[in-house]
Amino acid sequence: MKSAEKKKGVGMDAEMILRIVESISREKNLEKEVIFDAIEQALSIAARRKVDDPEAISFKIDRESGELQLVGDAQGLTIDELGRIAAQTAKQVIIQKVREAERDQIFDEYVGRKGDIASGIVQRFEGYSEAPNLVINIEGRVEAFFPRKEQIFEERFNIGDRVRALLLDVKKQGQRVKLILSRTHPLFVKRLFEIEVPEISDRIIEIKAIEREPGYRSKVAVVSHDMKVDCVGACVGVRGSRIKGIIDELNGEKIDIVRWNESPEILIQNALKPARISSITLDYDRRVARIVVPDDQLSLAIGKRGQNVRLGAKLCRWDFYIITETQEAEWRGKTIAKFKEIEGVDDELAYKIFDAGFDCFSDINAAGPEPIMGIKDMNVEQAAKIIEHVQEHPDPALEIQDAVFAEGSYRMPDGRYLEPGEPRPGEYDFGSDAETEQTSASSAAARFGELFGDTVPEGPKKEVLGDIFAVK
Repeated sequence: MKSAEKKKGVGMDAEMILRIVESISREKNLEKEVIFDAIEQALSIAARRKVDDPEAISFKIDRESGELQLVGDAQGLTIDELGRIAAQTAKQVIIQKVREAERDQIFDEYVGRKGDIASGIVQRFEGYSEAPNLVINIEGRVEAFFPRKEQIFEERFNIGDRVRALLLDVKKQGQRVKLILSRTHPLFVKRLFEIEVPEISDRIIEIKAIEREPGYRSKVAVVSHDMKVDCVGACVGVRGSRIKGIIDELNGEKIDIVRWNESPEILIQNALKPARISSITLDYDRRVARIVVPDDQLSLAIGKRGQNVRLGAKLCRWDFYIITETQEAEWRGKTIAKFKEIEGVDDELAYKIFDAGFDCFSDINAAGPEPIMGIKDMNVEQAAKIIEHVQEHPDPALEIQDAVFAEGSYRMPDGRYLEPGEPRPGEYDFGSDAETEQTSASSAAARFGELFGDTVPEGPKKEVLGDIFAVK
């Protein structure tokens, strides 16, 4: 009687098997167990057409001697009897599974490095010659895709140039792993600071927020957790030595180091430097900051091509409404004159209403009688006349001509505004699209149980804000 577990030699050179496994393991940097498993499964698949009960047989390779044995009853089947078609099938299966193993190993190695800086050599160009995508060779074994949209404007590379960029995404694509690089993401600037400024990597100094227009300007808000360490000075370095290395890496992109503060008023002042600020009025309901600057400081507050005010607004998460002192005085005079249209309101009372924070009839109407009654020397009769007038004429605030507006607030779907330092949805999310499966040499059989890998779900799309600078 024949045993279902009977083992037979099948006529394959044991030493050759060991040499093949050793060669592939060394060349592909794979565990030997993975390759042994691939050969065993490939031969099992190839032998299925030669036996009556394909599920009753399997091949096993002795890990020490390399001897190939057939487990089960295959009626004297040998390797020579499999035929050329079966041998070709086995070869294709082995190649496919080795490639999948290599893909899984590269994926597992690089998926944990998303959000870090990677370095490589420009290998070739793809796409339009005027604005090509680049293929970067990393560590001599992995190709990374560097799309044009993730390259800094007017930045050009040649074949053989070394490139440093942020590893933006890692995903499986067929039997290959696709790495996406970026030099435009704000996190790239943060990683450069961590390299150049030891206090940041030691967590003495913290980068609270970064806003960037790649190739032109960046604003970096920093705070020190050690009273003895000046966060701005440490980031700049002696005679600008530290910041210079970052600027050189970014091909001359200007970087403003902003001192962080929890107070919106102070943070706004710091974000708009070198311009001087005369006054700031915050409207928390609409998330608008009305900023008054001296007449000769307006151009500094705006900056070249509007970069200073645009990045400052994004950094602070407030909409900026910038006017000069002259514009503010004219607007204040017209607003007070508007208040004096109310019966019983003289020049002195109109100024008190304005100083109480009201700049239009609609604000008074929305606030109700209690804030009006809280104004000094206001009596009940005067308050009643004011409330009656604003209810009949709920006029909005007077518009200021030629005011500078920059949008920076971000409102979430639940109606909440993002606070300064809070990232926009998906902006710094580098882990949500990683596969959860973990592979190792001990689970080689499970790794090759599926010939076709699952598709990788895409992470949340990055929220892109357009050009938000406008002059009314």
